[in-house]
Amino acid sequence: MSGLGLVSLVGAGPGDPDHLTQKAVRCLRDADVVLHDALVSAEVCALAASALRINVGKRAGRGQTPQLEIERLMIEAAQQGLRVVRLKGGDPFVFGRGGEEALALQRAGIPFEIVPGITTAIAAPGLAGIPVTHRGVSSGFVVLTGSDLESVDRVLASIAPGSLTVVVLMGIGARAKVADRLVSRGWDVSTPAAIVLGAATPEMWTWRGRLADLATSLLPESSAAGTIVVGGVAGLPIAVPAFVEEVAG
Repeated sequence: MSGLGLVSLVGAGPGDPDHLTQKAVRCLRDADVVLHDALVSAEVCALAASALRINVGKRAGRGQTPQLEIERLMIEAAQQGLRVVRLKGGDPFVFGRGGEEALALQRAGIPFEIVPGITTAIAAPGLAGIPVTHRGVSSGFVVLTGSDLESVDRVLASIAPGSLTVVVLMGIGARAKVADRLVSRGWDVSTPAAIVLGAATPEMWTWRGRLADLATSLLPESSAAGTIVVGGVAGLPIAVPAFVEEVAG
């Protein structure tokens, strides 16, 4: 283990540097190399002022850095004794492949640590005034990825319609298919639904409506990440922050 560096798997939260943990900030400021996702904001990356910063992000329909290449870069940098930050949007262990990377580091004998971040699954709805749980409305929530519709089917088959809040990450392009699956599983078409784009950024934008309208909701042109919320909590009359544009369904 002598001479090896340390890899920190760091959650960048929803985007605003103010939502980083203190430990995440320390890791970035001390880093020699930062391998960051495409959705991590420039403001967050700028905290690693003295580090070599490499974009290894994966974006739907665009060029991607293969997962094995990301793992190779982490391992080789740590083998040179460098302090490496693998910076991921949200939390490393929520659809961030943090588990895969931790296992790869472990197999290679590389010291590593986990620095949790605020997952967008909670932060995006919360910043739009939507709690994922609310007494008398929803006692729990399930987080799905729209990039794996087979998993969506399996999860929806295991829960009663309307029993939980459904949060979908990476699913804006698949929202029509997600909506169809919910309705086919018995969810009422009048169930409140919401879409939050660009959470924790000045461009944050929210749509609220019904499940029936989710598929045809008109969204602004944006490259920002989006989060879908379906359930009674999306209909709670909680005031939305002033910088968010509210578009009724």
